[in-house]
Amino acid sequence: MPAPRTIVPDKALRTLVSDIFVAAGTSREHADTIADVLVWANLRGVDSHGVSRIPRYLELFDKGEANPRPQIAVDELRSAVAVIDADSAPGPVALSMAMHQAVSMARSSGIAWVAVRGTVHTGAIGYYTECAAQYGMAGLGIVAGVPNMAYTGSTGAGVATSPLSVAVPAGRHPIVLLDMATAVIALGRIAQHRSSGRPLPEGAALTKDGRPTTDPAEAAVPLPMGGAKGAGMSLVFELLTSGLTANPIVSPFHSGSPEGRRHRQNAALLAVDISAFLPVDQFRGIVDETVDAIKRLPANDPSAEILVPGERGTRTFADRLTGGIPLPVPMVNKLCDQAAALGVAIPDGVRPA
Repeated sequence: MPAPRTIVPDKALRTLVSDIFVAAGTSREHADTIADVLVWANLRGVDSHGVSRIPRYLELFDKGEANPRPQIAVDELRSAVAVIDADSAPGPVALSMAMHQAVSMARSSGIAWVAVRGTVHTGAIGYYTECAAQYGMAGLGIVAGVPNMAYTGSTGAGVATSPLSVAVPAGRHPIVLLDMATAVIALGRIAQHRSSGRPLPEGAALTKDGRPTTDPAEAAVPLPMGGAKGAGMSLVFELLTSGLTANPIVSPFHSGSPEGRRHRQNAALLAVDISAFLPVDQFRGIVDETVDAIKRLPANDPSAEILVPGERGTRTFADRLTGGIPLPVPMVNKLCDQAAALGVAIPDGVRPA
Protein backbone atom coordinates (compact mmCIF):
# COMPACT_ATOMS: atom_id res chain seq x y z
CA MET A 1 0.00 0.00 0.00
CA PRO A 2 1.48 3.41 -0.97
CA ALA A 3 2.71 5.57 1.91
CA PRO A 4 0.50 8.56 2.78
CA ARG A 5 1.66 11.83 1.25
CA THR A 6 1.90 15.40 2.41
CA ILE A 7 1.95 18.51 0.22
CA VAL A 8 5.06 20.69 0.46
CA PRO A 9 5.42 24.07 -1.32
CA ASP A 10 8.41 24.15 -3.66
CA LYS A 11 9.92 27.29 -2.07
CA ALA A 12 9.81 25.77 1.43
CA LEU A 13 11.35 22.56 0.10
CA ARG A 14 14.14 24.49 -1.64
CA THR A 15 14.89 26.34 1.59
CA LEU A 16 15.06 23.12 3.59
CA VAL A 17 17.30 21.38 1.03
CA SER A 18 19.67 24.31 0.71
CA ASP A 19 19.97 24.70 4.49
CA ILE A 20 20.68 20.97 4.90
CA PHE A 21 23.55 21.13 2.41
CA VAL A 22 25.02 24.27 3.96
CA ALA A 23 24.95 22.52 7.33
CA ALA A 24 26.63 19.52 5.67
CA GLY A 25 29.53 21.74 4.60
CA THR A 26 28.76 23.14 1.14
CA SER A 27 28.78 26.81 0.23
CA ARG A 28 25.41 28.54 0.00
CA GLU A 29 25.87 28.97 -3.75
CA HIS A 30 26.42 25.25 -4.24
CA ALA A 31 23.63 24.36 -1.81
CA ASP A 32 21.18 26.51 -3.77
CA THR A 33 22.21 24.82 -7.02
CA ILE A 34 21.72 21.35 -5.53
CA ALA A 35 18.34 22.39 -4.16
CA ASP A 36 17.25 23.76 -7.56
CA VAL A 37 18.17 20.53 -9.37
CA LEU A 38 16.59 18.16 -6.84
CA VAL A 39 13.37 20.15 -6.42
CA TRP A 40 13.12 20.59 -10.22
CA ALA A 41 12.97 16.79 -10.50
CA ASN A 42 10.16 16.62 -7.94
CA LEU A 43 8.27 19.43 -9.67
CA ARG A 44 8.37 17.48 -12.95
CA GLY A 45 7.28 14.25 -11.28
CA VAL A 46 10.71 12.60 -11.49
CA ASP A 47 10.57 11.85 -7.77
CA SER A 48 13.20 9.11 -8.05
CA HIS A 49 15.80 11.84 -8.68
CA GLY A 50 14.45 14.47 -6.33
CA VAL A 51 14.84 15.13 -2.62
CA SER A 52 14.69 11.41 -1.88
CA ARG A 53 18.36 11.42 -2.95
CA ILE A 54 19.48 13.72 -0.12
CA PRO A 55 20.42 10.89 2.28
CA ARG A 56 22.63 9.41 -0.45
CA TYR A 57 24.45 12.72 -1.00
CA LEU A 58 25.04 13.08 2.74
CA GLU A 59 26.29 9.50 2.88
CA LEU A 60 28.76 10.23 0.08
CA PHE A 61 30.03 13.26 2.05
CA ASP A 62 30.44 11.11 5.17
CA LYS A 63 32.35 8.44 3.24
CA GLY A 64 34.65 10.99 1.63
CA GLU A 65 33.48 9.98 -1.85
CA ALA A 66 31.87 13.40 -2.43
CA ASN A 67 33.52 16.71 -1.66
CA PRO A 68 31.36 19.45 -0.09
CA ARG A 69 34.08 22.07 -0.78
CA PRO A 70 35.49 21.06 -4.18
CA GLN A 71 38.24 22.91 -6.01
CA ILE A 72 36.67 22.75 -9.46
CA ALA A 73 39.02 23.44 -12.39
CA VAL A 74 38.00 24.38 -15.94
CA ASP A 75 40.46 23.60 -18.73
CA GLU A 76 39.50 25.12 -22.09
CA LEU A 77 41.35 22.86 -24.52
CA ARG A 78 40.09 24.51 -27.71
CA SER A 79 37.49 27.10 -28.69
CA ALA A 80 34.67 24.55 -28.45
CA VAL A 81 36.12 21.94 -26.09
CA ALA A 82 36.58 22.08 -22.32
CA VAL A 83 37.11 19.65 -19.47
CA ILE A 84 35.85 20.38 -15.97
CA ASP A 85 37.67 18.53 -13.19
CA ALA A 86 34.91 18.32 -10.62
CA ASP A 87 37.06 17.25 -7.64
CA SER A 88 34.19 14.96 -6.53
CA ALA A 89 31.69 17.84 -6.44
CA PRO A 90 28.01 16.92 -6.24
CA GLY A 91 26.70 16.38 -9.75
CA PRO A 92 24.25 19.30 -9.74
CA VAL A 93 27.13 21.68 -9.04
CA ALA A 94 29.52 20.26 -11.65
CA LEU A 95 26.98 19.73 -14.43
CA SER A 96 25.29 23.10 -13.97
CA MET A 97 28.70 24.72 -14.35
CA ALA A 98 29.45 22.55 -17.38
CA MET A 99 26.28 23.45 -19.25
CA HIS A 100 26.72 27.16 -18.60
CA GLN A 101 30.29 26.82 -19.88
CA ALA A 102 29.05 24.99 -22.97
CA VAL A 103 26.40 27.65 -23.69
CA SER A 104 28.98 30.42 -23.32
CA MET A 105 31.46 28.74 -25.67
CA ALA A 106 28.76 27.85 -28.21
CA ARG A 107 27.86 31.52 -28.63
CA SER A 108 31.11 32.05 -30.52
CA SER A 109 31.88 28.56 -31.84
CA GLY A 110 28.36 27.44 -32.76
CA ILE A 111 28.67 24.21 -30.79
CA ALA A 112 30.58 23.23 -27.66
CA TRP A 113 31.39 20.00 -25.84
CA VAL A 114 32.20 20.24 -22.14
CA ALA A 115 33.32 17.07 -20.40
CA VAL A 116 33.03 16.55 -16.64
CA ARG A 117 35.61 14.39 -14.88
CA GLY A 118 35.02 12.86 -11.47
CA THR A 119 31.69 14.07 -10.13
CA VAL A 120 29.13 12.14 -8.06
CA HIS A 121 25.43 11.48 -8.66
CA THR A 122 24.41 13.89 -11.40
CA GLY A 123 20.70 14.11 -10.58
CA ALA A 124 18.05 14.47 -13.30
CA ILE A 125 20.12 15.15 -16.42
CA GLY A 126 17.18 16.83 -18.14
CA TYR A 127 17.67 19.85 -15.86
CA TYR A 128 20.94 20.73 -17.59
CA THR A 129 19.80 20.22 -21.17
CA GLU A 130 16.67 22.27 -20.45
CA CYS A 131 18.99 25.09 -19.35
CA ALA A 132 20.46 25.17 -22.86
CA ALA A 133 16.99 25.20 -24.43
CA GLN A 134 15.99 28.13 -22.22
CA TYR A 135 18.87 30.06 -23.79
CA GLY A 136 17.48 29.25 -27.24
CA MET A 137 20.02 26.49 -27.86
CA ALA A 138 19.77 22.74 -28.21
CA GLY A 139 21.26 20.77 -25.34
CA LEU A 140 22.52 17.20 -25.14
CA GLY A 141 23.88 15.33 -22.14
CA ILE A 142 25.22 11.87 -21.37
CA VAL A 143 26.57 10.37 -18.15
CA ALA A 144 28.62 7.30 -17.22
CA GLY A 145 28.91 5.82 -13.77
CA VAL A 146 29.88 2.81 -11.70
CA PRO A 147 28.35 -0.37 -13.19
CA ASN A 148 24.95 -1.23 -11.73
CA MET A 149 23.10 -2.59 -14.78
CA ALA A 150 23.44 -5.95 -16.48
CA TYR A 151 25.22 -6.14 -19.81
CA THR A 152 23.37 -8.28 -22.37
CA GLY A 153 24.46 -11.90 -22.00
CA SER A 154 25.77 -11.47 -18.44
CA THR A 155 24.09 -12.05 -15.08
CA GLY A 156 25.61 -9.24 -13.02
CA ALA A 157 26.31 -5.52 -13.12
CA GLY A 158 28.44 -4.82 -16.20
CA VAL A 159 27.71 -1.22 -17.17
CA ALA A 160 25.81 1.73 -15.67
CA THR A 161 22.20 2.84 -16.11
CA SER A 162 23.70 5.77 -18.00
CA PRO A 163 21.18 8.47 -18.93
CA LEU A 164 20.75 10.48 -22.12
CA SER A 165 18.95 13.80 -22.45
CA VAL A 166 18.22 16.05 -25.41
CA ALA A 167 16.31 19.34 -25.20
CA VAL A 168 15.25 21.68 -28.01
CA PRO A 169 13.32 24.94 -27.78
CA ALA A 170 9.90 25.29 -29.36
CA GLY A 171 7.59 28.23 -30.03
CA ARG A 172 3.94 27.55 -29.19
CA HIS A 173 4.80 24.28 -27.51
CA PRO A 174 6.92 23.67 -24.41
CA ILE A 175 10.57 22.67 -24.70
CA VAL A 176 10.84 19.16 -26.16
CA LEU A 177 12.81 17.34 -23.48
CA LEU A 178 13.95 13.73 -23.75
CA ASP A 179 15.37 12.37 -20.48
CA MET A 180 15.88 8.63 -20.31
CA ALA A 181 17.99 5.96 -18.70
CA THR A 182 19.53 3.14 -20.69
CA ALA A 183 17.84 0.70 -18.30
CA VAL A 184 14.26 -0.58 -18.45
CA ILE A 185 13.83 0.97 -15.02
CA ALA A 186 16.29 3.08 -13.04
CA LEU A 187 17.45 2.12 -9.54
CA GLY A 188 15.61 5.10 -8.08
CA ARG A 189 12.33 3.85 -9.50
CA ILE A 190 13.04 0.36 -8.21
CA ALA A 191 13.37 1.94 -4.76
CA GLN A 192 10.01 3.66 -5.27
CA HIS A 193 8.40 0.33 -6.16
CA ARG A 194 10.03 -1.21 -3.09
CA SER A 195 8.64 1.41 -0.73
CA SER A 196 5.15 1.20 -2.25
CA GLY A 197 5.10 -2.59 -2.61
CA ARG A 198 4.27 -2.40 -6.33
CA PRO A 199 5.70 -5.19 -8.49
CA LEU A 200 8.20 -4.39 -11.22
CA PRO A 201 7.36 -4.94 -14.89
CA GLU A 202 8.54 -8.17 -16.46
CA GLY A 203 12.06 -8.04 -17.86
CA ALA A 204 13.14 -5.07 -15.75
CA ALA A 205 15.57 -6.50 -13.19
CA LEU A 206 17.61 -9.40 -11.89
CA THR A 207 18.25 -10.64 -8.36
CA LYS A 208 21.77 -10.66 -6.90
CA ASP A 209 22.28 -14.17 -8.21
CA GLY A 210 21.14 -13.28 -11.73
CA ARG A 211 17.53 -14.53 -11.72
CA PRO A 212 14.79 -12.44 -13.41
CA THR A 213 12.37 -10.98 -10.87
CA THR A 214 9.38 -8.67 -10.57
CA ASP A 215 9.76 -8.42 -6.78
CA PRO A 216 11.26 -5.00 -5.97
CA ALA A 217 12.53 -6.35 -2.64
CA GLU A 218 14.71 -8.88 -4.52
CA ALA A 219 15.66 -6.68 -7.47
CA ALA A 220 19.35 -5.80 -7.41
CA VAL A 221 20.46 -5.34 -11.03
CA PRO A 222 18.38 -3.44 -13.63
CA LEU A 223 18.24 -4.81 -17.16
CA PRO A 224 19.13 -2.68 -20.21
CA MET A 225 16.35 -1.10 -22.26
CA GLY A 226 15.99 -2.93 -25.54
CA GLY A 227 18.51 -5.57 -24.52
CA ALA A 228 21.73 -5.14 -26.48
CA LYS A 229 20.68 -1.63 -27.61
CA GLY A 230 20.54 -0.21 -24.09
CA ALA A 231 23.69 -2.05 -23.05
CA GLY A 232 25.52 -0.77 -26.11
CA MET A 233 24.42 2.81 -25.47
CA SER A 234 25.74 2.64 -21.92
CA LEU A 235 29.05 1.24 -23.13
CA VAL A 236 29.62 3.99 -25.70
CA PHE A 237 28.61 6.64 -23.15
CA GLU A 238 31.39 5.27 -20.95
CA LEU A 239 33.85 5.56 -23.83
CA LEU A 240 32.78 9.09 -24.76
CA THR A 241 32.81 10.46 -21.21
CA SER A 242 35.25 8.41 -19.17
CA GLY A 243 37.51 7.73 -22.14
CA LEU A 244 37.83 11.34 -23.26
CA THR A 245 38.48 12.51 -19.69
CA ALA A 246 41.09 9.76 -19.09
CA ASN A 247 39.06 8.66 -16.06
CA PRO A 248 37.82 5.13 -16.88
CA ILE A 249 35.16 3.62 -14.64
CA VAL A 250 34.08 0.28 -16.16
CA SER A 251 37.51 -1.36 -16.48
CA PRO A 252 38.72 -0.45 -12.94
CA PHE A 253 35.37 -1.63 -11.56
CA HIS A 254 35.83 -5.06 -13.10
CA SER A 255 39.47 -5.27 -12.01
CA GLY A 256 38.26 -5.96 -8.47
CA SER A 257 40.29 -3.19 -6.82
CA PRO A 258 38.65 -1.26 -3.95
CA GLU A 259 39.32 2.02 -5.76
CA GLY A 260 37.46 0.68 -8.78
CA ARG A 261 34.28 0.31 -6.71
CA ARG A 262 34.35 3.90 -5.42
CA HIS A 263 31.31 5.90 -6.46
CA ARG A 264 32.07 8.39 -9.23
CA GLN A 265 30.62 9.61 -12.50
CA ASN A 266 31.76 11.36 -15.68
CA ALA A 267 29.60 13.34 -18.10
CA ALA A 268 29.52 15.25 -21.34
CA LEU A 269 27.26 18.24 -22.00
CA LEU A 270 26.82 19.78 -25.44
CA ALA A 271 25.26 23.09 -26.40
CA VAL A 272 24.32 23.87 -30.01
CA ASP A 273 23.69 27.48 -30.98
CA ILE A 274 20.74 27.14 -33.33
CA SER A 275 21.42 30.57 -34.82
CA ALA A 276 24.61 29.19 -36.33
CA PHE A 277 22.39 27.10 -38.63
CA LEU A 278 19.24 29.16 -39.15
CA PRO A 279 17.17 31.85 -37.42
CA VAL A 280 16.02 30.59 -34.04
CA ASP A 281 12.39 31.55 -34.72
CA GLN A 282 12.44 29.49 -37.91
CA PHE A 283 13.75 26.50 -35.98
CA ARG A 284 11.09 26.96 -33.28
CA GLY A 285 8.44 26.98 -36.01
CA ILE A 286 9.79 23.71 -37.42
CA VAL A 287 9.68 22.14 -33.94
CA ASP A 288 6.08 23.33 -33.47
CA GLU A 289 5.02 21.93 -36.85
CA THR A 290 6.70 18.61 -36.08
CA VAL A 291 5.02 18.34 -32.67
CA ASP A 292 1.66 19.19 -34.26
CA ALA A 293 2.17 16.45 -36.85
CA ILE A 294 2.91 13.88 -34.14
CA LYS A 295 -0.10 14.90 -32.06
CA ARG A 296 -2.41 14.60 -35.12
CA LEU A 297 -1.44 10.96 -35.64
CA PRO A 298 -4.34 8.50 -35.31
CA ALA A 299 -4.39 7.21 -31.74
CA ASN A 300 -4.75 3.51 -31.01
CA ASP A 301 -6.74 4.55 -27.92
CA PRO A 302 -9.14 7.42 -28.69
CA SER A 303 -9.33 8.32 -24.99
CA ALA A 304 -5.55 8.72 -24.67
CA GLU A 305 -3.58 11.74 -25.86
CA ILE A 306 -0.40 11.31 -27.89
CA LEU A 307 2.43 12.98 -26.00
CA VAL A 308 5.92 14.13 -27.00
CA PRO A 309 9.02 13.91 -24.78
CA GLY A 310 8.81 16.19 -21.76
CA GLU A 311 5.13 17.10 -22.16
CA ARG A 312 3.92 15.13 -19.16
CA GLY A 313 6.69 16.60 -17.00
CA THR A 314 5.84 20.13 -18.10
CA ARG A 315 2.22 19.67 -17.04
CA THR A 316 3.21 18.12 -13.74
CA PHE A 317 5.59 21.03 -13.14
CA ALA A 318 2.77 23.55 -13.64
CA ASP A 319 0.44 21.61 -11.33
CA ARG A 320 3.00 21.17 -8.56
CA LEU A 321 4.28 24.74 -8.82
CA THR A 322 0.84 26.02 -7.87
CA GLY A 323 -0.50 23.12 -5.80
CA GLY A 324 2.66 21.93 -4.04
CA ILE A 325 4.76 18.79 -4.26
CA PRO A 326 3.27 15.56 -2.86
CA LEU A 327 5.94 13.72 -0.87
CA PRO A 328 5.66 10.46 1.10
CA VAL A 329 5.24 11.23 4.79
CA PRO A 330 8.09 8.85 5.81
CA MET A 331 10.45 10.71 3.46
CA VAL A 332 9.48 14.10 4.89
CA ASN A 333 9.98 12.74 8.40
CA LYS A 334 13.43 11.45 7.46
CA LEU A 335 14.43 14.79 5.92
CA CYS A 336 13.23 16.63 9.01
CA ASP A 337 15.17 14.21 11.25
CA GLN A 338 18.33 14.79 9.22
CA ALA A 339 17.76 18.53 9.33
CA ALA A 340 17.34 18.44 13.10
CA ALA A 341 20.52 16.37 13.47
CA LEU A 342 22.38 19.07 11.52
CA GLY A 343 20.82 21.89 13.52
CA VAL A 344 18.70 23.11 10.61
CA ALA A 345 15.39 24.82 11.29
CA ILE A 346 12.34 23.36 9.54
CA PRO A 347 10.76 26.08 7.36
CA ASP A 348 7.05 26.84 7.38
CA GLY A 349 5.25 24.54 4.97
CA VAL A 350 7.38 21.51 5.83
CA ARG A 351 6.03 19.66 8.80
CA PRO A 352 6.89 16.15 9.97
CA ALA A 353 3.92 13.93 10.76
